Amino acid sequence: MTENKSPFLDTLFLLRQEECITIFSDIHDISMKEEENAMDYFQAEFVKERLEFLSDTIVCDPETALWAAKVVYYSAQLHLIRQNTAKDLNKLIPPFKGEREVSTLLSADLSLRFLPQIVSALQMADPEDPLVKMLKSVLKQFHYSAVGSDLELEGINWEEELRDKTYRKLYLERIVEKKAYKLAEIPYINQLLIAEFGLYKDIFWKELKTITE
Repeated sequence: MTENKSPFLDTLFLLRQEECITIFSDIHDISMKEEENAMDYFQAEFVKERLEFLSDTIVCDPETALWAAKVVYYSAQLHLIRQNTAKDLNKLIPPFKGEREVSTLLSADLSLRFLPQIVSALQMADPEDPLVKMLKSVLKQFHYSAVGSDLELEGINWEEELRDKTYRKLYLERIVEKKAYKLAEIPYINQLLIAEFGLYKDIFWKELKTITE
């Protein structure tokens, strides 16, 4: 896909390719054409990542991927551009209105995996920032993208949450990758991890305790 000269698309490409982000001098509107190009881009990126988790039954939800990309894009810009933006926060960071399904969780993660770092930067600048509360609410819905952060997760039925075997595999792998102790010591998740490690537990994660209820 040819890179377009637009703040939104350029941000997406740079973020996913280099894991860095550009802050522009103003918050730009996103055109319909940019949205269409972004959805095409995310569908292609989803197919690439799907090769890693070996499932051809989970398809990209391009509208959810676009929503998540906008959340990340506007959140990053709002880190520095805050003059007269308070009234626009709900417009720039709208709540997710779709269904929480594996396809939407993984489609959103294409962008939302970068959101915890933005939240940390915003919180460091102003712990009382209302935007921080909004973004944490997003991450609580899409907590797969927040694995490794200090997000407080309560009241989750983990057996129900991880019932899909592909999503469960990816979630456990990310917990190990991020060394997310708080999640890894939840009894149900701990049992899954210990079972997956088998005799090689000390190779994968020697420091992890075995939790017995």
